[in-house]
Amino acid sequence: MTMSMEANASRLATDRMSLLTKIARMYHEQGMRQPEIAARLGISQSRVSRFLKEAVTLGVVRTVVVPPPGVYSELEDAVRDRYGLRDVVVAEAASDDDRALLNALGAAGAAYLETTLTGGDRVGLSSWSSTLLATVDKMSPRPKPTASAVVQVLGGVGNPAVQVQATRLTDRLARVTGADAQFLPVPGIVANSAVRDALLADPNVADVAAEWARLTVLLVGIGSLQPSPLLKDSGNAISETEQQRLRERGAVGDVCLRFFDAAGELVDTDLGDRVLGISVEQLRAIDRTVGIAGGERKHEAIRAAALGGWLDVLITDLATARFLTAG
Repeated sequence: MTMSMEANASRLATDRMSLLTKIARMYHEQGMRQPEIAARLGISQSRVSRFLKEAVTLGVVRTVVVPPPGVYSELEDAVRDRYGLRDVVVAEAASDDDRALLNALGAAGAAYLETTLTGGDRVGLSSWSSTLLATVDKMSPRPKPTASAVVQVLGGVGNPAVQVQATRLTDRLARVTGADAQFLPVPGIVANSAVRDALLADPNVADVAAEWARLTVLLVGIGSLQPSPLLKDSGNAISETEQQRLRERGAVGDVCLRFFDAAGELVDTDLGDRVLGISVEQLRAIDRTVGIAGGERKHEAIRAAALGGWLDVLITDLATARFLTAG
């Protein structure tokens, strides 16, 4: 190629880039539509479209997302990718106290559910927890149903006077989603497997248990072996002796009273035979399990639940998300 030809080729390339840049500025900075640009420059609209796509490919146009204060999308992505989760939502509490933490988690959980429930979902709900209570209390009724059924998947945990909280929680979620409620009016833990089997054979209980295989979404708290003040006040259903036995087996937390160790592996004890609720196999078969939990007391339990595949979606607080990505 002669010097003259090289100069012409260089000039053509420069002219083309000049036109490409002009089109990109007209579209992205001046807000002109593609037909307007085509008319202004006397070229076809299809050519305008091709130049705009090429501007992105060449890096002339770059999309930059600037998260507003209180939004932690990069941290959410980091937790999601590290633990193989489907989605992560990080909420920032206004202060370090438990009330502020619950408010933040409840608001984030409510926003997530109001956005993602489709109307046809059959939602399972574990026995009451402070985070689930906070979430449901912050949800507002919608003009159209956002779920078809809300099904209790675990009997009430605590003394009989407060086991009604599980019923209240199920009823409240059913009301705000416009769904049919199905209650499990039994204790979450019974004396032995024979009692569990007898209760599961009762037609009223059996009808509810049959629904567990049809669930599309499961909402759960994440328990730790250090009971929350709320659970202590309710009359913790797991005795200190049983807690110690679980600790000796390496347990750090639970989902629906199915305990797991620091690696997220199931800890198998006789307690599992006494739980009146959804089985491990049924739980893992549900398409989307949403865990709502946070706070330093639950750091190890939340990490283990994520590691063990007990969750698909995690809604947690900023400090816990940072803990999960540290090290």
